[in-house]
Amino acid sequence: MGGLDLIVFIGYLLGTLYLSVIFFSKKRTSKSFILGSGNTPQWVVTLSIFATFVSSISYLALPGSAYESNWNAFVFSLSIPIAALITVKYFVPVYRKINSSSAYTFLEQRFGPWAKIYASLCYIATQMMRVGTIIYLLALAINMILDWDMVTVIVFTGVFVTAYTIIGGIEAVLWTDAIQAIILILGAVFCVVILIVGIPGGAGHLIEVAAQDHKFSLGDFGGSIIEPTFWVVFVYGIFINLQNFGIDQNYIQRYMVSSSDANAKKSALYGGLLYLPVSAIFLFIGTALYAYYKVNGGLPFSLSETPDKVFPHFIINELPNGISGLLIASIFAAGMSSISTSFNSTSTVLLTDYFKRDATEKQKLTFLYISTLVICIISISIALMMMDVKSILDAWWKYASILSGGMLGLFLLGIFSKINKRINAIIALFVGILMITILTFYTIFFPDQDPLAHPYLTTVIGTLAIFFTGILMRYISAKN
Repeated sequence: MGGLDLIVFIGYLLGTLYLSVIFFSKKRTSKSFILGSGNTPQWVVTLSIFATFVSSISYLALPGSAYESNWNAFVFSLSIPIAALITVKYFVPVYRKINSSSAYTFLEQRFGPWAKIYASLCYIATQMMRVGTIIYLLALAINMILDWDMVTVIVFTGVFVTAYTIIGGIEAVLWTDAIQAIILILGAVFCVVILIVGIPGGAGHLIEVAAQDHKFSLGDFGGSIIEPTFWVVFVYGIFINLQNFGIDQNYIQRYMVSSSDANAKKSALYGGLLYLPVSAIFLFIGTALYAYYKVNGGLPFSLSETPDKVFPHFIINELPNGISGLLIASIFAAGMSSISTSFNSTSTVLLTDYFKRDATEKQKLTFLYISTLVICIISISIALMMMDVKSILDAWWKYASILSGGMLGLFLLGIFSKINKRINAIIALFVGILMITILTFYTIFFPDQDPLAHPYLTTVIGTLAIFFTGILMRYISAKN
């Protein structure tokens, strides 16, 4: 990293920390720490929702995916409008009505304490692994780009994000998310311009070269359910994005921060829709990199290990001084926005769902600070373990749906059904988790046979199993 790049990068970090200090208040309450002052502009909440959705994983993985294959990953983005509209129409009004800082209060009111405990524990577990994974992959990316020590990057990232999350509370998280989103978008757009200028013939030649090798393909439109066809990815996207925007505490807390129901709905919709053009930009970067290196003599290294190295290689070797620093800051921004959101939201769930409700204000604030610090330590520990045991990361991606798969099904039952017996909901959840477990482990026990369905469909099938089992149980109960 050159001197100018380092100045840009350090300036970004100091600016982030300064923002958190601005929002520090000696009169802070637990409510202001997790829900803010109520005066946060709608555009800030919108950009925060968008930044929460984007992580440093997608910042590098999307260009790598488009470089190696095509635009099949964009089908996931195309499903967002459907999930966002369902969220705006059905989910946001529910959360605004119950007026709780925890999403899982709804499940408690609908099915009893067991449902809240199940869903909130699943959320906490998934967030710990998610944040650990993001920190690990962020350190891996920085190690690839700058050859900085991974342990140092992991510890620094966790401690730095924890510092500005605790100092500034949710408002610091929201505003830093918004600024990080702007930096992220500007950096990506600048890369597109550099790539187009760097190819003889400009955009026309770029598109021609890429189109000849079918790099803009959205995937096969066949009916197979064991391949990542257009339809498999699209259906998977609807359910996963509904899980994100509809029931994830990270997003729901932002709906509650909004000053009105109308602003909450707008932020949910626009924050989701913004990902469409931005993901297209990231994918276009990957396609442009393919054309750029094909026209200019190819990459100086093999992609046998991972295509995610292409974009970092371009950042370091092709971008002018200062701009490289901005892009590295963008990668950090994408990671830190997701991490800070998880820190604040997880501590909120712990306070709302598990801490004593008659506690004093001082006790609540102390609990929020300590729980955020503990979450940081656990996340850093998970990231460090992933360095030595990479199979942890592989296992997490493979089996995470078992933990999270039942949550969306329960929420759908609560919102769209009239099921009123708790035992019916418990049976439905059991059936769904059993279905997810069977689909997940089928290929392990029967390695010589085709899978029952593509892994993308595991959560889809499990969620539908919960919902329709619950409907069936209500029908049977009514008959009896």
